[in-house]
Amino acid sequence: MALRSNPTLRQRRLGAELRRMREQAGLGGSQLARALGINPAHVTQMESGKTGISVERLRTIAGLCMCVNQPLIDALADIITERDRGGWWEEYRGTLSEDFLEVAEIEGRASSLSTYTMAFIPGLLQTSAYASAVFTRSFSPLPRHEIDLRTVFRMKRQHIVRSGATPYTAFIHEAALRMQFSGPKVQAEQLGSLIEVSEQPTISVRVVLFDVDVLPVPNENFTYAEGPIPELDTAQTDTSLGCLLFDAPAHTARFRSLLARIDSAALSEEDSQELIRSIKKDMESK
Repeated sequence: MALRSNPTLRQRRLGAELRRMREQAGLGGSQLARALGINPAHVTQMESGKTGISVERLRTIAGLCMCVNQPLIDALADIITERDRGGWWEEYRGTLSEDFLEVAEIEGRASSLSTYTMAFIPGLLQTSAYASAVFTRSFSPLPRHEIDLRTVFRMKRQHIVRSGATPYTAFIHEAALRMQFSGPKVQAEQLGSLIEVSEQPTISVRVVLFDVDVLPVPNENFTYAEGPIPELDTAQTDTSLGCLLFDAPAHTARFRSLLARIDSAALSEEDSQELIRSIKKDMESK
């Protein structure tokens, strides 16, 4: 089987879980290879997602690693059996950077999503005009065709939450409600859209006020994607140099704890809607 030159996020995650399974059993790569009757390089390739494995081999590896977490084994088997089911984002491979595709893949495979944003409305709830304005402010400046491409891609990402297919909670800092990327008119329209989508039963919009002082110093926007089991949860953060992914148990536990603190500090859905309406009126009067 030819090696994959560019394994997908899910393929890399499967490999990472195989490596974690082996390491928790205290086995080296060479030891596992010997038990499987394969070359040690093949183990490295499996754990990097560069070569696939069958469900039967997965269960053999789980047995050799003394893994008794059956829900995890079954969830990994599902990843293997869905390998031929590509996502809609694949049509953008080669035209957008890997970061964009991986964010869409995380969202598309999640059982539920939560986000926290400080300076802007979360991408899954942005209007087309607002998204275009955000991309226009990118550093370094983007050509018009690239702005349009990214905007269309962002609008397509929204289907999973706007359709109700994936439950979504958006924690939005008050600063993001007031930050203008293209004047008060675009911002007012964005806030109106935010009020509208927040009335959907599967979308929850919660505002974190300026005067909240119980949160740790916030320095990142992040998405928390729940998998079919907690072991397959993923956190993703935005940085000026691209997105970072976290799936180690210690990291996902940290983000779950942070979400719990944000949840306890944020306004209720009703109070959030009231505040958004108030800020929208202010924007419309300018």
